[in-house]
Amino acid sequence: MRYDLAVIGSGGAGFAAAIAARGRGRSVVMIERDTVGGTCVNTGCVPSKALLAAAEARHVSLDGRFPGITTSPFEVELPNLIDGKRELVESLRAEKYTDLAAEYGWDILTGAARFTAIRSGPVLEVDLASGETVTVEAEHYLIATGSIPGAPPIDGLAETNYLTSTTAMELDALPRSMIVLGGNAIGLEQAQLWHRLGVEVTVVETLPRLAPFEEPEVSAGIEQVFADEGIRAMPGATVSRVESGPDGYRVRLTDAHGNLSELTAEQLLVATGRRPAADGLNLDAVGVKTGPRGAVVVDEYLRTDNPRIWAAGDVTGHPQFVYVAAAHGTLVADNAFADAGRTLDYRHLPRVIFTSPQIAAAGLTDAQAAEQGYVTDSRVLPLEYVPRALVNRDTRGLIKLVAEHGTGRLLGAHVLADGAGDVIATAVYALANRMTVQQMADLWCPYLTMAQGLKLAAQTFTRDVAKLSCCAS
Repeated sequence: MRYDLAVIGSGGAGFAAAIAARGRGRSVVMIERDTVGGTCVNTGCVPSKALLAAAEARHVSLDGRFPGITTSPFEVELPNLIDGKRELVESLRAEKYTDLAAEYGWDILTGAARFTAIRSGPVLEVDLASGETVTVEAEHYLIATGSIPGAPPIDGLAETNYLTSTTAMELDALPRSMIVLGGNAIGLEQAQLWHRLGVEVTVVETLPRLAPFEEPEVSAGIEQVFADEGIRAMPGATVSRVESGPDGYRVRLTDAHGNLSELTAEQLLVATGRRPAADGLNLDAVGVKTGPRGAVVVDEYLRTDNPRIWAAGDVTGHPQFVYVAAAHGTLVADNAFADAGRTLDYRHLPRVIFTSPQIAAAGLTDAQAAEQGYVTDSRVLPLEYVPRALVNRDTRGLIKLVAEHGTGRLLGAHVLADGAGDVIATAVYALANRMTVQQMADLWCPYLTMAQGLKLAAQTFTRDVAKLSCCAS
């Protein structure tokens, strides 16, 4: 079986590369050992955000923020909720993956691939689901196997049947209580999701604050949100041992004050990050190196040490976002088949945590800017000054802008707000075009949008927005 491009993995990176290669008239084969579509559509972005939306709908119906609208607490039929999530996933998987591959005209093999070397160079041996083993030879190979949930080396943890973000979303009954290990993106989303469905949740984070890689003001804001909603948070805690039994889980830890304590819960969800999924590929046989955490080592063009083998997406250890994976895939096709010499610039890469309110950021934090030698001038605008937040009756959150002192050039934007992911997209354009906060303050912006908060935050560098009428800007 000979092709121009052989892709191992069928997620965002693999599909983007295959589409780009077919656009150049190249033949493509894709090998997938599990379910076509990769993490995003099957176990990541799509199902988790679908469940988060459902949980938020329940929460908003019960929180009493709008006078004149009252509801009584109601039960969650988790099996029906999970079935609806599955139907959405299956529909998108068919429409955007399997049917799309057929439309573009590339082959998909179901099986496990591993490299081997022959005189002419690397080839793939694929153990098909049918039991047959076939050999695939290609001009170029792409490793796009993504990542899998990781777990910290905690005494006793490996012997327990703990949940991950993947398995948690397949539960058929709501637990009474849950401990979530990890207070960054996945842990925060899962904690709020299950709490809003009626589960008593405690979040444990090793670093000193929740959302530890965001601005301190954002961390403080989300910690307050969790406290107000009744989610217990324990930042700065070190877990020493985990045990499980018929009644659930016991987690022994030392809290931020050095006190020993023990938590108990019906379920334990480990959300401490993901690791590259490069196991079993026999990379040593073809001269492909991996790093200390298992990531495939690539150069700036995403080529490995073997000139015919490339890697893209989470497996490279680069930022773990599906839009990065997709950009990687297209870049590999361009570099492999057109010798384009393209690279990617991550300086203005946005990120979003889909809590409610959302957390979003792009560019530098104050600390990162200082490390790079900038003298900064920053402003924090509480959402109580943003008209959209007022009419939503939800002023939890803030917008922080980091600017270069003297020039006023925007260096970073950080948002804790409803719709922060949409707001940050506007900030990316400002960053990419090297805009100053004065230019941002002077541009048109539609009234009663959350994006108007960016304009108002920019205006705080030169005026007191508290003294503006609600419609003036």
